[in-house]
Formats: sequence, structure tokens, C-alpha cells
Amino acid sequence: MPLTVFYGGTFDPVHDGHLAVARHARDHLDASIALMPAADPPHRDTPGASATHRARMLDLAVAGEPGLRVDRRELRRGSRSYSIDTLREVRAELGDDASVALLIGADSLLGLAGWKDWQAMFELSHFVVAERAGMTIDGGLPGSLDAFIDGRWATSAAELRASPAGRLLRLGQPLQPESATDVRQRVRTGQPWHDLVPPAVAGYIERHRLYGAGAVAPASL
Repeated sequence: MPLTVFYGGTFDPVHDGHLAVARHARDHLDASIALMPAADPPHRDTPGASATHRARMLDLAVAGEPGLRVDRRELRRGSRSYSIDTLREVRAELGDDASVALLIGADSLLGLAGWKDWQAMFELSHFVVAERAGMTIDGGLPGSLDAFIDGRWATSAAELRASPAGRLLRLGQPLQPESATDVRQRVRTGQPWHDLVPPAVAGYIERHRLYGAGAVAPASL
């Protein structure tokens, strides 16, 4: 059965590292990837750009990219964005038999036991884990999480497509060194940054004077 993957984050701004992971997940998993900007993630600081601007930058970044799209559901919820609520909404739309996965970083997996209703999330979704250079999940998972996911690791995308939820798969490509924090700092301090984001995103940041001095132009979803 088809596999639908949701890649959540603040994307503040979306950069080349985000796109590299999304493309690799699309190609490696033979799946569609929905990049899902968060409105108000409960475990992170408020984003530097508005939800509207972040979503529009994502639109520009994935334009013309087969298999990549933007999903605005968390922006339209009107409340704090918890992954368990998103997955319940996704499952209600796609049905009980659809294969669904969340694409997360290894750092997110390490902290998963602190997420709201994290165990119930495995009833609704698989997890695809993108590791970062210098960060490994081997031997580093909290005991309660390690015990819970023991025996759930898959070795191929086919294993994910064979069931609706409950498995984990390593993506097999480390996250790239680009970070949104670095991009924002470079924009703010006048350091080179254009090569870290897609050209259309760089143009948008400049037009709307994001992450730097001056007012941000109004926009609407």
C-alpha cells in the first residue's frame, strides 16, 4: 500500500538541509512527503517568522519538486500543535488501513518519551528517523522508550507499507549541517547565507526583510 510521510518542523526558514532530507526520504521510501510547518510547537521557542511567511517559503521551496508538498493543517488548528492531535486528524482523513509515517530527527526520537501521549502515537503512525552526524541513537535511548520500541525496528520501507503504523525505520542519510538558527543569525549579522536556502526562499526573505531590521510585510494564508 502507498506510504504517506509527514515531515514536521518550524522551518524557520526552510533551508537546503531540510530539502535534502525530504528528497532522500521520498526517493528511499518511494513515498510522498508532506512538509508540515508548526504553528506553536509546545517544546520549542516561538518561531522568528510568522506562520504565514514560513508556509509561503515552503511553497516556494517545493515548487516543481515531485512528491513534495506543504501541509498547513497545524497552522489552521487555532491551538497548540501536538503531534498526537495531528496524527489523529490524519488518520481520520486517510482511514485506519493507510500507511502513515512521521519523519523525525534522531534528537526528536531521543526526547520522544516527553511528548504528549507518545505511546499512543505508535498506534497511529510509523516513525522514520533521520540521524545527524555526531549523534547516534545506539545505546542512547531512555530506558522506557528503548523497552517500548524493542522489536519495532524495520529494515526496509516495504515493512512500513505492509502495516498502518507501529514500526520505526532509520532513514540512512545523516541530517546536513545547515540549521535554521545559523541562517537567521547570518541574515541578522550580514554574513553569507544565500547558498544555504533555495534561491526563491532567499528572494522572499529579502523582499519581506525577514530575520533582520525593518517591518515584515503582511501576508495571509
